[in-house]
Amino acid sequence: MGVWLFTNFSLFLSLLLCLANSQQNDDAAAMMKLRDSLGNPSTLGWSGSDPCNWPHVACLTNRVTRIQIGNQNLQGTLPPELKDLTQLTRFEVMNNQLTGALPSLSGLSSLQVLFLNNNTLSSIPPDFFAGMTSLTSVYLDYNPFESWEIPESVKDASALKEFSANGANVAGEIPEFFNSDVFPGMETLHLAFNYLEGGLPLNFSGSTIRSLWLNGQKSNSRLNGTISILQNMTSLKEIWLQGNHFTGPLPDFSGMISLEDLNLRDNSLTGVVPPSLLNISTLRVVNFTNNKLQGPTPSFARTVDADMLPGTNNFCLDDPGVACDATVNVLLSVAKNFGYPASLADSWKGNDPCTSNQAWKGITCVGGDILVINLKKAGLSGTISSDFTLMSRLQKLILSDNMLTGTIPDELISLSNLALLDVSNNKLSGQIPKFRSNVQVEYGGNPDIGKSNTSYAPPGAPGSTPSGTGGGSDDSGNKNSASGKIVGSVVGAVGVVCVVGLGVFFYSRKQKRSSKVQSPNMMIIHPRRSWDQDAVKITVAGSSANSGVESFTDSVGPSDIQVVRNENMVISIQVLRNVTNNFSEENILGRGGFGTVYKGELHDGTKIAVKRMESGVISEKGLAEFMSEIAVLTKVRHRHLVALLGYCLDGNERLLVYEYMPQGTLSSHLFSWKEEGVKPLDWTRRLTIGLDVARGVEYLHGLAHQSFIHRDLKPSNILLGDDMRAKVADFGLVRLAPEGKASIETRLAGTFGYLAPEYAVTGRVTTKVDVFSFGVILMEMITGRKALDETQPEDSLHLVTWFRRMHINKDTFRKTIDPTINLDEETLGSISTVADLAGHCTAREPYQRPDMGHVVNVLSSLVEIWKPAEPDSDDMYGIDFEMPLPEVLLKWQAFDGSSSSFLASGDNTQTSIPTRPSGFAESFTSADGR
Repeated sequence: MGVWLFTNFSLFLSLLLCLANSQQNDDAAAMMKLRDSLGNPSTLGWSGSDPCNWPHVACLTNRVTRIQIGNQNLQGTLPPELKDLTQLTRFEVMNNQLTGALPSLSGLSSLQVLFLNNNTLSSIPPDFFAGMTSLTSVYLDYNPFESWEIPESVKDASALKEFSANGANVAGEIPEFFNSDVFPGMETLHLAFNYLEGGLPLNFSGSTIRSLWLNGQKSNSRLNGTISILQNMTSLKEIWLQGNHFTGPLPDFSGMISLEDLNLRDNSLTGVVPPSLLNISTLRVVNFTNNKLQGPTPSFARTVDADMLPGTNNFCLDDPGVACDATVNVLLSVAKNFGYPASLADSWKGNDPCTSNQAWKGITCVGGDILVINLKKAGLSGTISSDFTLMSRLQKLILSDNMLTGTIPDELISLSNLALLDVSNNKLSGQIPKFRSNVQVEYGGNPDIGKSNTSYAPPGAPGSTPSGTGGGSDDSGNKNSASGKIVGSVVGAVGVVCVVGLGVFFYSRKQKRSSKVQSPNMMIIHPRRSWDQDAVKITVAGSSANSGVESFTDSVGPSDIQVVRNENMVISIQVLRNVTNNFSEENILGRGGFGTVYKGELHDGTKIAVKRMESGVISEKGLAEFMSEIAVLTKVRHRHLVALLGYCLDGNERLLVYEYMPQGTLSSHLFSWKEEGVKPLDWTRRLTIGLDVARGVEYLHGLAHQSFIHRDLKPSNILLGDDMRAKVADFGLVRLAPEGKASIETRLAGTFGYLAPEYAVTGRVTTKVDVFSFGVILMEMITGRKALDETQPEDSLHLVTWFRRMHINKDTFRKTIDPTINLDEETLGSISTVADLAGHCTAREPYQRPDMGHVVNVLSSLVEIWKPAEPDSDDMYGIDFEMPLPEVLLKWQAFDGSSSSFLASGDNTQTSIPTRPSGFAESFTSADGR
């Protein structure tokens, strides 16, 4: 037995030895081929049969691992046998005179560094990079390759940190796969002096690239489009885009905390240099020469080498840091909404639109006042700015025959001298403001203007309109269908995960049924009108052979599709790009740890807010919060909770779509009202906002179908509408309240300063943690101070402890009140009551804190709000979960409009109303719509 084992083991060793010798022989053979193809120059000193003994060659266990023969003045070619060197980790032949085609190196999975730059190689095969899974650095620069596009095989090299192919005859567009998903560690992308065309890929967003060279493209069109995507490439240190055809404004640079070198010369960039660029402390070099930049000449720090030759841009003045004339600033703010078009940048030069030597396009002045703006057929896109109202003497505003979208701003009615507004032949939508009778308004040629959404009856139902025939007419005489409008184009391709669903219309079980029953999951697609364009085939989402539902299809036009009663809330990423102008800087509403919130506008003028999570936060935690927010907001609906309209999961994109709250956050009105340019909130407004929030939280805690705990109540998560009514937002940390349990243990989350003591210590939550946070918010509204204010002395840093100390006696308490609040005896009494309530809400022990029902009772007794004498709970306050959400929102808004006690400035009239009846909260078990 022992002899048998020894014999077989010997055979096994012999096989291994033969295999090793075979691999060594393969390496030797390949190295001999390389030596011969280079002409065996004596300068290399490659003699003998063992390449492991050759200079510039390194081996490990007799396998070739490195070949470093750069800068040797070598000639010849590279043999195809190089791919046999399977243990090769480094191959350097740069700065020689090698010719011929590059052989495929596919399969060299150990290769990490590849330097082929500065030779005269003629071509590169498409599979060159296949299987190079360890490749980190590749340099192909300055080789006269035949025209080639970067092949898909590069994606195999997912470990790439450096990809450089300057002057390598690369053609086509920059591949979309140069992104953080495929190359999570890429730091260098150099593709200068090639023949690239098109724009910067959207997938650059969130990339780790630090050095980006795309300068000096040689194709006729060169690289073009905007450079707005750069604002999402916050790792950048070096940006070279000079010598292209880039247009549009500069991006927001506030996230680029490491930027050192920015070269944008010789493009067609327009707009004002953003202050965020001037504030970057690491900046060393800037070059803006030969663009169309506008506004004041920027003044950089002395440590910055700034190249902006006078006269090579359209700055209003040549002196850095000197502000433009006020009229110039107004016109530039108007141009911003148009995307700073080059057609205006070419003529809107100098610092005086009325008396400069060069006439400003479309501007007519008398005595230094702008009386006429005529931008007919000026190639404008974007929206109409409300800043036209800053030209108070304006008599005629002509914007016809352009591609403007959005609505006519209501603010234009304040122009007392306006006699003519011509916006005909654009793509405007929404209602026409009520101008004075002597104002001539021309708006023909805007198919969607003046229209309002109405409820839609499914085909076959009583009162429904046949497909494509329209269903009534608006004030302009244009026919419109009766169904709700969709966000954008419908994506129906096989394999697309995100399906259109914005609007979130639901079938109502109460409505009359058609003769043919359809599934409530069925998406009915209906054309707005007959189409001249090619038809697009749309298939119902959710229909399947086994669903028992008849598949419904229709041929419709590529846009303006109608979607009715769809339970699917999933939205196409392309739709969200369209409505946010490709997530442009101009549409940013705010930023947070999760990412960025953008304003979007549908083609009918409806505004939405799109929360886009940064790719860097798409962790397990980030995804959990994302899904939590969806789960909660699809289960609860209340007029004081921000409504979720839809969401999108597309690759690494995570987006949530909400109703738009135009007045922003409560925190901006409390703590930064000066910077925001708004008036401080008076006490009545603060009190009503507090009641709104309390009602929303009360609903979460006990009036919804289930009880929820928010866990992150704070002013930045309270949003305000145009009427300054408040809604609670940001439900990513919400947890389902335990049934039959005193508390639930969960991961600590929220914001310091608002965390209840027991939650911070034990991690256990009840609804009373929200009550504590709400008490802190009441203290903030009373004092105008933040929960944690590091500008204060150490003993006043924490608002709660300081407030308790100051609340002890009347004299010290009066000093805590925000000085912007006008105090009289009645107001002081109201504030004292709220201060007492805030103290109870922030009691150290949870059982000592009231529930939100008690909080609502206290606050509602202080706020005078009109109510019907006999409120119909089902009709006025209750929420019908079968009612389409847009109808619910309209219902709430209509109720707000009829019941609001907010008065115009200077109107001291108030209406006395009954207080909230006892037991009101308990009377609604399903949903409270107050």
